[in-house]
Amino acid sequence: MNRREFLAATAATPLLAQPSRPSALTVCVHQVSSNGFDYKTAMEGYAKGGIRAVEVVLAKAKEFADKESPAAARRLLDDLGLKAASTSNELGVVAPSPNRAKSLDDLKAKCELARTLGADKLVVVPVMTTKPAEDDYKRAVDNLHEAGDVAGPFGVSLMLEFYKFSTLVSSLSTSLAIVRAAKHPHVRLMIDTFHFWNGPSKFEDLDEVHDGELLHVHFEDTPREPPREVLEQRHRALPGDGIAPLKKFVEVVKRKGYAGALSVELFDPAFQQMDPYQLATKIRAAVESFV
Repeated sequence: MNRREFLAATAATPLLAQPSRPSALTVCVHQVSSNGFDYKTAMEGYAKGGIRAVEVVLAKAKEFADKESPAAARRLLDDLGLKAASTSNELGVVAPSPNRAKSLDDLKAKCELARTLGADKLVVVPVMTTKPAEDDYKRAVDNLHEAGDVAGPFGVSLMLEFYKFSTLVSSLSTSLAIVRAAKHPHVRLMIDTFHFWNGPSKFEDLDEVHDGELLHVHFEDTPREPPREVLEQRHRALPGDGIAPLKKFVEVVKRKGYAGALSVELFDPAFQQMDPYQLATKIRAAVESFV
């Protein structure tokens, strides 16, 4: 099966049943936005800033859990009134890799921690920088299905994140085709608006998403400068501070049944070093206008 046949065969296949979704869009902070702070400091700042949903960076949570315990990491969230809407991330389980066995072991440990934190979602990223062969797409489907088998017993769904820097999966259409072809109840679709707007995806690609298929959203804006061709992760902007058609995006995904987190993931060192309370108030004010 070549890539064209693969995409055609999966274009009309709906995703399998998904975990239950909340009833309304939720302001969420991705913990990488406070990468300069530890787990406890970040969570306390978010809660103080009125945030109720967080996307936990599992590496940060593990640092805390290794010193305290996984149960203490969960208890901190509960005591602060925070819900782990999602967790991030695993990089090595989709694209072909000689280290795949280790990546699957890592995935198992991450799913176990995610479950302890009360999360039922984990982002997987198709890291690849070389030109893919036709067979790599079939392998990606098989790999994702196998990873779903690892995550399923923990009650965790894996969400494939397409991103503009991947040579394997950089568009919504390809991501959707792979997820559908995997045909696994614990393999799901997500969209990051930065990669959606700045990669090869077209806005019309959203028309191909069936009602209820989208499980998670990373929600950031794009600045007018620098030129789109040289944009890096650090250029992500707060929603409303750029030129991406985020209001239109939200309107479309809401019509398609999305009612989950709008998780703001920022890489600018100026944000990542900002006091988590101050950052939380900025993110909350920015996202609430879209909710």
